[in-house]
Amino acid sequence: MSYLYEPHLHTVPASACAVSRGAEYIKGYQDLGYAGIIVTDHFYNGNSAIPRNLPWREWVNRFCRSYEETREEGERQGFDVFFGWEETFDGCDDYLIYGLDKDWLLEHPEAKSWTRGEQYRAVKAAGGCVVQAHPFRQHHYIHKVILSAGCVDAVEAANAGNHDPSYDALALRYAQKIGLPATAGSDMHDADQLRYGNIFGVRLNKKMHTIADYVAAIHNNEIAGLHYSPGRCDFHGDENVTLPVEIRDSEDRRTRKKWKDII
Repeated sequence: MSYLYEPHLHTVPASACAVSRGAEYIKGYQDLGYAGIIVTDHFYNGNSAIPRNLPWREWVNRFCRSYEETREEGERQGFDVFFGWEETFDGCDDYLIYGLDKDWLLEHPEAKSWTRGEQYRAVKAAGGCVVQAHPFRQHHYIHKVILSAGCVDAVEAANAGNHDPSYDALALRYAQKIGLPATAGSDMHDADQLRYGNIFGVRLNKKMHTIADYVAAIHNNEIAGLHYSPGRCDFHGDENVTLPVEIRDSEDRRTRKKWKDII
């Protein structure tokens, strides 16, 4: 028996691009057989809807409120809801953070100005993990592809928000080449998406009791399987990357490697 989880989901009012409140997702995921979801709203330097001129404590409290409301509704309906977030750098590359909580955020106001390397070391030191989201996504708001190979624990290989399956195929080959676990997520923003499909996720052999269980599954390479639309990650066609590509090391320094050397 395996347990299916959604590890990439956005809610109103924390994420500026979200359409639905967290409570609106619960029944739909239950009906699809999911065991739980992880709320990963856009963080300080991403598409957050929380005003950045607020004092840090108030900013964190308002940011976490969406998750807390979703968790409370999950408790009422007997559905597990866990906490994470998605941080963005330079408007280009995004990272899903798991394993930390509101209290940790309150104690780390410096998080809003970290580099990729600083973020990774701080999250790891606190027992969490970092997953690079949709690393090969190419879109009008992205001016370059950054592969932060040295500052992540896993790679999101399949993302339902990618309009081109080649982005997922490249991400899976990238994860395999650098020897990191692969994940899959819906990048959910709108509960209506649950009614017409294209819902992704990860399968675990053990039921999650806390977010630390998901972190352990990634660190121990125990993701039992990925749930995504057929043909996404095994796509072979026009897989050219038209944007400039940078590969970063553990110190967040640009390397001389070429992207085709690690695919």
